[in-house]
Amino acid sequence: MPIGKALGLVLFGVALALAWQLADRGAVRTATAATLPAWDEADTWAFDPPPDDFDAQALLDLRQLNEKEAGQHGFVRLDGKGGLLRGDGQPIRFWAVNSDVGRSPYAARPLWPGPGPDLDRHARFLAKRGVNLVRLHRQLSPDPKRASADGMRDLNPEERHGIWRAVAAYRRAGIYAAISPYWAVPMKFREEWGMVGGSEQSALGLLFFDPRLREAYKSWMRQLLTVPNPHTGVPLARDASVALIQIQNEDSLLFWTLDRIQGPQRRALEARFAAFAAARHGSVDAALRAWGGAGEGDAPAEVRLALRIVWELTQPPRNAAHARRLADQTEFLTRLMHDFNADITGFLKEELGVGSLVNAGNWRTASALRLWDAERWSYTASDVDAVNRYTSGLHEGRYVGWAIVNGDRYTAHSVLRAPNTLPVAIKHSAGRPMLLTEGAWVPPNPYAAEGPLLVAAYGALSGLDGYLWFATGVEGWGRPRSANGYLASLTKWTFTTPETLGGFPAAALAFRQGYIQPGEVVAHEQRSLASLWSREPARIAEEPGFDPNRDSPDLMAPAEGTEIPPSAFLAGQVQVGFGDASPAAAAPDTRQILRRAVSKARVQSTTGELTLDAAQGWAKVDTPRVQAVAAHFSSAPEHRLADVTFRSGNAYGAAWAVSLDGAALGASQRVLIQYTTQSRPTGWRDQPVTWQKDGKKDGAKLTGREIVSIGGPPWRVERSRLEIEVRNLSLTTATVLDAHGKAVGQVPLQRTDKGVQLRMPSDAMYVVLR
Repeated sequence: MPIGKALGLVLFGVALALAWQLADRGAVRTATAATLPAWDEADTWAFDPPPDDFDAQALLDLRQLNEKEAGQHGFVRLDGKGGLLRGDGQPIRFWAVNSDVGRSPYAARPLWPGPGPDLDRHARFLAKRGVNLVRLHRQLSPDPKRASADGMRDLNPEERHGIWRAVAAYRRAGIYAAISPYWAVPMKFREEWGMVGGSEQSALGLLFFDPRLREAYKSWMRQLLTVPNPHTGVPLARDASVALIQIQNEDSLLFWTLDRIQGPQRRALEARFAAFAAARHGSVDAALRAWGGAGEGDAPAEVRLALRIVWELTQPPRNAAHARRLADQTEFLTRLMHDFNADITGFLKEELGVGSLVNAGNWRTASALRLWDAERWSYTASDVDAVNRYTSGLHEGRYVGWAIVNGDRYTAHSVLRAPNTLPVAIKHSAGRPMLLTEGAWVPPNPYAAEGPLLVAAYGALSGLDGYLWFATGVEGWGRPRSANGYLASLTKWTFTTPETLGGFPAAALAFRQGYIQPGEVVAHEQRSLASLWSREPARIAEEPGFDPNRDSPDLMAPAEGTEIPPSAFLAGQVQVGFGDASPAAAAPDTRQILRRAVSKARVQSTTGELTLDAAQGWAKVDTPRVQAVAAHFSSAPEHRLADVTFRSGNAYGAAWAVSLDGAALGASQRVLIQYTTQSRPTGWRDQPVTWQKDGKKDGAKLTGREIVSIGGPPWRVERSRLEIEVRNLSLTTATVLDAHGKAVGQVPLQRTDKGVQLRMPSDAMYVVLR
């Protein structure tokens, strides 16, 4: 957009954003579990498939979408426009997951009796359902209880062996690997290692500036990547099936955890800040004069300058001097991260000979409005950008971070009703690939069926290069089971439920094969580096994401004060560029685009293929080769698309028709009908409840549900009440498939003058029309 901000555009954007936010916030407050019909187990069917036998006669098997062996054409590379290419130049998108299968030898537990998962079968299972990349989120740092007194440079050998095994197995299934080798949260130190700050300190933030930790990290990576993998004979540095190496997971110096760096490490960081300020202003004293004099914590005699608390970086400055100080601090912290990312990227590529793409990080900042663009700029020292983002209502309970137990309370959350929380509504850095490396519709939220459709549809529209579902530790379909094998509980961080994993085939096919078009750039903001350091509010700020363990429901609302409303993310691509804008670059007229795209709470994409109606709670995909709808059908039971009509008597679900032969649906000889509803464990019971958040008298008043019984296996799936009309005269048979894509029966077809009509079997998710 032009540098000058036209008043008309500002007023238009503010008015539209206000209307959108009011609609969404009302939806957030009302779309709670208390509004759901009571779970009726009598109206369900048991979902408990046996292990997949990978019958060659299965009518639904997407393994052929993958290469015979991942990386057989060379390393995945950049296309220079924000996309990715296989080694042979073919465009590639990743429908991906996070998996711990094979991380270590299986050990049975009281509530996990075994047998353990088979890694090769797991890889084949994922490939069959359209997965072409698995993220291995591991921890290479040594276990301080088992490492030697001088062993900080020695990696954890079990983690390395687990990575080696997994890369080899996924490679054989045509699945690429993304390696995430380090997370500061579980990093622990031994006193004998002599780490500055001692053994009890948190490691958050330290990797960016502590020389000993960085040296140890490089040692771990050298041992991981340059030693031949005993399962392939090829070092990971030269294994083209390793698509991505993520330097570190979920850490930033622009997040609240900066304030936790104290003691000697804080003083070391302040000494670096003093050196930075002296170089910028000529001396430490000159810097202090520019900042209006020394402040609390400054120690110029010791050549240390205090870092202001992170909260100050999220607020407007008090005066010009304060603004200069905060700008210098923001630049210092951001450049420190950028330089670290550049150093590690160079080390991996130049010293270790890594051919994989590199991602710097995937975290957020303390302010999406003022700091997130600076965070993303720090990633530009590497190849690929990323973010982690989960979709959930609030969940409160004793073990809320990792388990679901009786007595827990939760609110339900549907993105269809609150589209400002769409997780793939991400502002991309212009010309750079973007991955969402951790994401899920987190249980016990009951609205997971919409997830695969929204990710595939709006991920494709936005130019997203991959979404990585989190997570699994089982071979195939997950059953309701204990979160840790000991506690009577349910796993929380999983996508292996009938409504999520069951939605993979159609979504993966549509997303990976390009059946849904990328949108045009509807909003572009060019940011000078000076504007990043001064923390000028972004004209476009994406939703900061909702962490159900740390955030309040209020954070589910979009960032305040943005000129461009969040509806832009539903219309097309939203970008930010860094540095001086090209004089020839034509900025999109966002005002005109959104006037065409937005009507009250309904937004249509610039491609004309996607529409979302927040008031009625539905999203449609209408393209030549895929037509689908995710909906609160109780508000809108019938949806007529170009070649397909869906009519549902369920309260909620996601229905798909997708071409299996690549032809348009009106002429296709093989069409997949896929339908997912809702599921709960057998014996699940909950009840309405109203409570104060965190049990505090002044906490937010929440309306949701309290779990009376978590139940147990198997899953019970709400019976389908779906009628489908396909306007294709060449179709003559309808074959019902089981959970593994095998034929198990036929459905009667009723002929019409334009095609066929059928009723989805009440106890199936897939039908193939031929």
